[in-house]
Amino acid sequence: MISGRVSRWTRLFPPATWLADYRSTWLRPDIVAGITLAAYAVPVSLAYATLAGLPPQIGIYGYMLGGVGYALFGSSRQLAVGPTSAISLMIAATVGALAGGDAAKYTEIASLAACAVALLCLISWLFKLSVLVRLVSDSILVGFKAGAGLTIIMSQLPSLFGVAGGGHNFFDRAIKLSGQLGDINWLVLAIGAIALLLLLLGERRLPGKPIGLTVMALSIVLAALLGFPALGVPVTGRIPEGLPTIGLPRFGLLEPDELFPLAAGCVLLAYIEGVSAARSFAAKHGYALDVRQEFLGLGAANLVTAFGHGYPVAGGLSQSAVNDNAGARTPLALVICSATLALCLLFFTGLLTNLPKAVLAAIVFAAVYRLVDIRALLRMWHVSRIDFYAAAIALVSVLLLGILQGVLLAAIASIVLLLARASRPNVAFLGRLPGSGRYSDNARHEGVEPLVGVIAFRPEASLLYINAETVLEAVLDALLRSVDIRLVICDLSASPYIDLAGAGMLRDLNDELASRHVAFCIVGAHAQLRDLLRAEGLAEKTDSGAWLRSLDSVLGDGNVGQPSDPEQEHPSASSAGQL
Repeated sequence: MISGRVSRWTRLFPPATWLADYRSTWLRPDIVAGITLAAYAVPVSLAYATLAGLPPQIGIYGYMLGGVGYALFGSSRQLAVGPTSAISLMIAATVGALAGGDAAKYTEIASLAACAVALLCLISWLFKLSVLVRLVSDSILVGFKAGAGLTIIMSQLPSLFGVAGGGHNFFDRAIKLSGQLGDINWLVLAIGAIALLLLLLGERRLPGKPIGLTVMALSIVLAALLGFPALGVPVTGRIPEGLPTIGLPRFGLLEPDELFPLAAGCVLLAYIEGVSAARSFAAKHGYALDVRQEFLGLGAANLVTAFGHGYPVAGGLSQSAVNDNAGARTPLALVICSATLALCLLFFTGLLTNLPKAVLAAIVFAAVYRLVDIRALLRMWHVSRIDFYAAAIALVSVLLLGILQGVLLAAIASIVLLLARASRPNVAFLGRLPGSGRYSDNARHEGVEPLVGVIAFRPEASLLYINAETVLEAVLDALLRSVDIRLVICDLSASPYIDLAGAGMLRDLNDELASRHVAFCIVGAHAQLRDLLRAEGLAEKTDSGAWLRSLDSVLGDGNVGQPSDPEQEHPSASSAGQL
């Protein structure tokens, strides 16, 4: 009993496990990784906070506080938590309308959203909702990421060109930007283009190095030497020194129906992206990832961030890759990163005053352009059109509706497509493979011998209310196209589950065949299926003795298709169901 409680406690508090196994040789890699991650986080967090429409230091708060929260309750040892591009754009698109132009209220609502994300994560952990999040397919994610990447890039182009920009979605922004091209500030464009070129070259030539921090530092030095602010180049301005004040977010700013969609969208984005990244690193380093525990890790990160007046944070692949490539062995690297960022906030924020906003836009551009995965979209087009259509729905919905509505519509589309696939299962009509007792789909294999006077079909899916009618129509259509049919056999060996509608469909099929003087037989039924078929009265209408048999054994028996004598049935329904 005691050991069970200890095990349960260590699962809820992962540091109890990795600290107990900690090796002294891991300390130096964790310290190096933490400092490297901080060097990456400074420019990216400033850029993402600006993208979210918040003061630049708010982004640093997210990395500093979110990392500590996740280190306490997250199950991944390499995942790095902080602001992300998609969530930042979601905040910008949603909170602005809710704040009504009040900058102070804008920041408070963003913090309140982080608190709501923490609450939803706790609820999701309690009710084990990780299975629901898995309904969002990889195809949907490819399309969503592409749409998010294009939207974010379009949102940053005005800062790169030195124009006002504007608009509510991708196409609206593109139209407004095209009308402002005559007002381009060529100095701003040159600064942004050079910064972007250096970032892309550094990423290719010097992978794993703090290129973003180097470009940012170089631009600050040049801005001070050449007087960029006096030349009309927009800069970040003064960033307040010191650590964030800790306190509860102001509740009552929004009604639940206003806050919930934003928080739900953030949870969906944060959990999917975080777990996807965490799984890859867990597989690489050979440890188990607790996907349910990730809700607690994400919730703790957002709760601590909300208390520090930050906005929703998540685990991301890019920052986690930086952490992993720098040698991180445990979440202690996140704590080192947080301590390094705290020192930056205390002593070095004055150096960021002359940072050109065009450089921040270039940093965002360099961080998100890989989200637009053209190769993956083309591969889906050639391999699976339904997956391509799923990705296209997600991409277009994000471009038209924005990040929040796009991710929610993508989630709904994923579920709808899942149901659409399940509603049209393949119904294999079987023939005999020459010279054997094996049977295969007539439509997939040439040379299959047709069954004379018999239709044998195999539904290659569970028989459920959403596909039962489709299977029935396929069988009746095959019956109409055939002549002199005396027996129809349903092979359920590929159907792991049946609901009441599926069993009802088989009963209706039996009645329809009986009216046409055609015998009906069921084979290959698993235990749960046999129990439900018996409960639906099919044992009295079909030969229940054949339910356990194979298709070949039934076709080799001339006396099939008639109901068996109940007295000759298996000893009991319960015992038969266990076979």
